[in-house]
Amino acid sequence: MRYFFIIYAIIALLVVGIFGFRGQHSSKPPIRIFPDMDEQDKLRAQKPEPFFADGHGGRLPVHDTQPRGFNEEGVRVIGGIPEYEFGGQTGYYYTGTLDDYFGTGMPAELELTADNAAALIRRGQERYNIYCSACHGTSGDGQGITAKYGVPGIANLHGDPFKAPAYPDGRMFDVITKGKGMMGSYGANIPVRDRWAIIAYVRTLQAAKATPAPAAQ
Repeated sequence: MRYFFIIYAIIALLVVGIFGFRGQHSSKPPIRIFPDMDEQDKLRAQKPEPFFADGHGGRLPVHDTQPRGFNEEGVRVIGGIPEYEFGGQTGYYYTGTLDDYFGTGMPAELELTADNAAALIRRGQERYNIYCSACHGTSGDGQGITAKYGVPGIANLHGDPFKAPAYPDGRMFDVITKGKGMMGSYGANIPVRDRWAIIAYVRTLQAAKATPAPAAQ
């Protein structure tokens, strides 16, 4: 025990000797373990900035861009998509729920027919490959590029827990919108109609996986 107190006292003296007492004044440069906390790459409001050719730190938005929620009065379109298509409305089409339960099936607002259903699935394939395949894989087996880098817990969408009887379409819509676990939310990135298109494509992948291959002739 005696040696413990001796070692403790030596460590305390070393700490005080190196770092000094809290609030102590010194003309020497401070020891900064994390210098980036003091010297950050940032712009200060109303201050000059030599990085830019005009020397102004305050920058105007990039031409023809408009932050969401700051549209001009009366304008409700973002990149050609109505603003309400990103959510904030009620009903199955916007939430995936019916009362307090997740619904299933495609919403009536999609106005699906035998003629346009294939186009929705193709749109879903395109959006899925952009937003989902990096993790879930192009076939939905959970073996996307992120899995190769050791990201754990990626869902295999062909597993029984994710098929329609156990995992309603509305629940899948809710997860795409809000995220779950390590998966972030895509409600601000994917319009409502495209979320349903992705779900339609995932169901197509599941059906294709479950369909036996035709017998060789």
